[in-house]
Amino acid sequence: MNWLSETEYAAWIGYRRMRLLLDLEIQRDLMRESGLSEPDYDVLSNLSEASGHRMRLTELAVHMRWSKSRLSHHITRMSERGLVCREEVAHDARGASIVLTSKGLSTIKEAAPGHVASVRRHFIDLLTEEELRTLAQVSRTVLARLE
Repeated sequence: MNWLSETEYAAWIGYRRMRLLLDLEIQRDLMRESGLSEPDYDVLSNLSEASGHRMRLTELAVHMRWSKSRLSHHITRMSERGLVCREEVAHDARGASIVLTSKGLSTIKEAAPGHVASVRRHFIDLLTEEELRTLAQVSRTVLARLE
């Protein structure tokens, strides 16, 4: 067995613990400041960046790494709050597009500054420019292998 060295172990465990605590802090801030869950924010931000503020359900599920079923249930709950709506695709009866409503757009626009401030406070502002460049490169390397 090729066990982790002391340095490798410290990097791995540190990353895991940092990710857990960082995600919790940012999620708490997001919920407290905007009333949005992290999945809500992910859906809204993806739709706000999409052409026409719409995406096919299957495309959004793949992008978010969610099952279609999980995303469909979440979209139903968001629809009930008026943040998104489903529209049938005219040329394809098998699928639906998820569309950001005007309420959803205003919600993400109001939530984004606080979310960015939280990311800065808990992560970005703690690192040097060099550390951020290194992290970006490490992320690209790992993601290239995983994707």
